[in-house]
Amino acid sequence: MRLLTLITLALLLALQYRFWAGDNGLAELHAMQQDIERQQASNEQLEQRNQLLRADIHDLRNAQEAVEEFARNELGLIKEDETFFRLVRLQPDESLQPVNTN
Repeated sequence: MRLLTLITLALLLALQYRFWAGDNGLAELHAMQQDIERQQASNEQLEQRNQLLRADIHDLRNAQEAVEEFARNELGLIKEDETFFRLVRLQPDESLQPVNTN
C-alpha cells in the first residue's frame, strides 16, 4: 500500500510540474498570451498606417480632381470655356431703401 501511495504521489508531482513549468504549461500559456497582445497592438498600428496610405493613394490617383476643386473653391479660378458668376448678398443699406415720393 505504501508503494502505491508513493507511485501516486510521484505521478501527481510529475503532472503538476508539467502543468506549471513544462512544455505547453501555464507559464508558456501566459507568455503566449503576452505575445498575442503585443502582436495585436502592432497589427492595429499597421492597420492605421495602411489606412493613411490608402487615403494617400486615393488622393494621388484623383489628384486632378483635388487640384481642380482647390483651384475653384479656394482660388476662384475657372476653366477657359466657363463663365464665372458671383452672387453677392447686399447688406441692407439706407441708399438702397425705397424713396418716398409723396
